[in-house]
Amino acid sequence: MPKKKTASVVGTWHIYEMEQWDEDYFNMEVQAYFTVNPEGTGDFQFGLVAGELDGGFVKDGDTERFEFTWDGNDECDEASGSGWLRLKSANEVEGSIKLHYGDRSRFAARRA
Repeated sequence: MPKKKTASVVGTWHIYEMEQWDEDYFNMEVQAYFTVNPEGTGDFQFGLVAGELDGGFVKDGDTERFEFTWDGNDECDEASGSGWLRLKSANEVEGSIKLHYGDRSRFAARRA
């Protein structure tokens, strides 16, 4: 019998809430988003922060958690950091992103 496919963090997610920044900032240039590819790569942008993801999928209880590092820029300055995201429901994730030597923020996003 084939294994049942479960919901995954793979896909594009539109951020609708961030702990440290308001919607005017995080959606200022584009609709804030995270994209996670099946091979553990991806990209994101919120406000003036953008980067490429490199990570892996780990078991978090009964759900999957994507843990990543990122490299990119913050207002045209080189920036990097780390973070994670996991499913809250089939169409919603929660996560956290950290800027190396800088801010950290929890966020919530919905499937695009």
